Amino acid sequence: MSSILDYIEYNPQETQRLVGLKYEQLKQLIKQAIALHIQKQQEIEAKKVRIINKGGGRKVKLSSEQQILLTLTYLRHLTTFQLLGIQF
Repeated sequence: MSSILDYIEYNPQETQRLVGLKYEQLKQLIKQAIALHIQKQQEIEAKKVRIINKGGGRKVKLSSEQQILLTLTYLRHLTTFQLLGIQF
């Protein structure tokens, strides 16, 4: 996990200051975003004609929770991508 995600888990009262959402809102957003992502991926896979076996390509380095948190952190603080790379 990222250090920010760990910090939020241990200090949920700081969530609003860090990402602009309350802790409960963040958890709900993550839950809904993951469900929507899974649904979209299933729709894409159903329509896709495969030439190359599934599982090829670059592996994802960040979990869905970390991706959402990275986006919210960027939108909240407008940090540079170099700093985000170090944090995540």
